[in-house]
Amino acid sequence: MNANEKRLEELEKKMLEADFWENKEEAQKAIKEMSEIKEKQKAKNKYDKGDAIVSLFSGAGGDDAEDWTRILFEMYSKFAEKNGWDVKIIHEHKSESGLKNITFEIIGKNAYGTLKNESGVHRLVRVSPFSAKKLRHTSFAMLEAVPRFVEPREIEISEKDTRIEFMRASGPGGQNVNKRETAVRITHIPTKIAVHFDSERSQLQNKERALEILKAKLYARKILEQKEEAEEMKISKTTEAEWGHQIRSYVLHPYKMVKDNRTNVETSDVESVLDGEIGEFIEAEKNL
Repeated sequence: MNANEKRLEELEKKMLEADFWENKEEAQKAIKEMSEIKEKQKAKNKYDKGDAIVSLFSGAGGDDAEDWTRILFEMYSKFAEKNGWDVKIIHEHKSESGLKNITFEIIGKNAYGTLKNESGVHRLVRVSPFSAKKLRHTSFAMLEAVPRFVEPREIEISEKDTRIEFMRASGPGGQNVNKRETAVRITHIPTKIAVHFDSERSQLQNKERALEILKAKLYARKILEQKEEAEEMKISKTTEAEWGHQIRSYVLHPYKMVKDNRTNVETSDVESVLDGEIGEFIEAEKNL
């Protein structure tokens, strides 16, 4: 039970007390507070039942980090499959070692509500397969989950605040050459948030979808800021601070353990976790 739920329970118990209405001013304050908490919860959870857009970015660690990003993508793809959800790649930047970054859509009931708290830094410790000396290596990847669709009235984006670039989409040449020239990158200048979309057939479709995702990212940012304000957290909005928000560690050497930094839930069955068995961590975080 989180802080808001505990407070709601306290207020509901208070309302059942025989003398609750004796002090009208205090009673009205309690009712107003209850209403505000419920409205915040409703706004925070309104997209939980829908699809999710998930992005993974390789961090510090070079080849190992890019390989780790690939492993995480496979882990979440398997988790989606176990839940009967579909996965559709929106944009990927491959490397010889794995993935520099990837954005994909997870389509299914409650996908966003299930995955939204997976956002943050995931840390891997292992013997590097890229090290000739078989040295232990630590690498990082960051996950960002946002709702698939955000109502237009939630977030308004001014045209003057965006920079739109058109480019060739990645993919094979030959008969697909026209499709390869439809990729769109939209950057929101005030926040420097950028979205790349190239999986639709036309430039217009890619632009529309990129704008949808940009709005979703800005919405997720707004909700995070409200949460931090409510909890009086003084976290800087810099990239460095975001990379510092580590949520889970996956250790393959010198011992095997996956541990969630927020809930302290841990398991030594790393193989099952990387095979998509992450439900235990997700459920524990929901109950914080």
